Amino acid sequence: MIIRRKIERRIFGVINLLPQKKNGKKALVSYVLHPFTITKSELLRTPHTNPFECLGLVNLLLEAGYEVDVVDWTNTSFVPKKHYNICIDVMENLERFSVHLQKKCVKIFYITGAHWKFQNEAEGRRLTELKERRGAVLAPRRQVRPSRNIEVCDFAIALGSDFAKNTYTYAGKDIEQIPLPWTILFDSPEGKDFDACRKNFVWIGGGGSVHKGLDVVLECFATLPDYKLTICGPVQTESDFVETYKKKLFETPSIRTVGRIDLRSDTFKDIVKNSIALIYPSCSEGQSGSVIAALHAGLIPLVSYESGVDVTCFGKILTGHSPEYLKQEVIALSKKPTEELKRDAIKTWNHARSHYSREIFRAALSDIFKKRNII
Repeated sequence: MIIRRKIERRIFGVINLLPQKKNGKKALVSYVLHPFTITKSELLRTPHTNPFECLGLVNLLLEAGYEVDVVDWTNTSFVPKKHYNICIDVMENLERFSVHLQKKCVKIFYITGAHWKFQNEAEGRRLTELKERRGAVLAPRRQVRPSRNIEVCDFAIALGSDFAKNTYTYAGKDIEQIPLPWTILFDSPEGKDFDACRKNFVWIGGGGSVHKGLDVVLECFATLPDYKLTICGPVQTESDFVETYKKKLFETPSIRTVGRIDLRSDTFKDIVKNSIALIYPSCSEGQSGSVIAALHAGLIPLVSYESGVDVTCFGKILTGHSPEYLKQEVIALSKKPTEELKRDAIKTWNHARSHYSREIFRAALSDIFKKRNII
């Protein structure tokens, strides 16, 4: 259960939260503010996990007796003035904060994505490949600013599999790992008509279509007229991508572009019911919420290692991302026996239920905090 605490004051972009029983310690959390300013119903409708991650961090500290100040990670003007015992930052504030923190303050880098240099270069390579294939230059959309958080922190907590973690190991810091706290549940895929949907695939993603591999997925399915692809994501907001792929997005009978979608909606449930798998060759993630959503929905995953989700026991880690390679993998999955497809779908759904939830996230985070004598 998420525990909401009384907000004492909010000035200059800072929310101050008081525990029911103080331990005399203070914590600073630099992540997101909005989960503390919206209603419970609005919170439950949010499509992203970051409010639940931030609430999970803050609630554990409050329950342990910390007074907690929360600032948004985009706040570049906030300067720590209190004697904080703990400081947690998600992006790039830790270095700036560190000169104002007392020596004994434990500085924690909360990692939600790959190292900035890896991510920026990975997206750059995808854009270069698209230019060479299509003769089009598209804008980068998932670039992140340089950060020295990993160098400055005392230790780090990373979402996801070993992928993102391994992009930071050069710094020699201890990096703990936790799973994404997924919130939306779906019925078991056991009753699905696997023969009827064995050629129907889904791509789910947020902003950055090339970064998340939609370009190569479209080029793959354009050569598979007997297969169906449903696209769920805000593609229409990227005008240069739409201009480059307009025919495939909107004029190819076997490809349906739904756009941004509420994963709790009947429309999405209908898509899931009539699809066999997720295809998601992203080039860099922390732990992809799109992939976790698909696992909970019982969609067999065909995903890149860089998606940050280990699916080896029931899906496929893609070892390439060219349209030709993806075509081979799509066809191979669709030709599996019905019972094997059903088995993998149910294993996918069961794995999601047992590995990705708010309760599992909280327990893992609590274990880390206890291990580090924070709570």
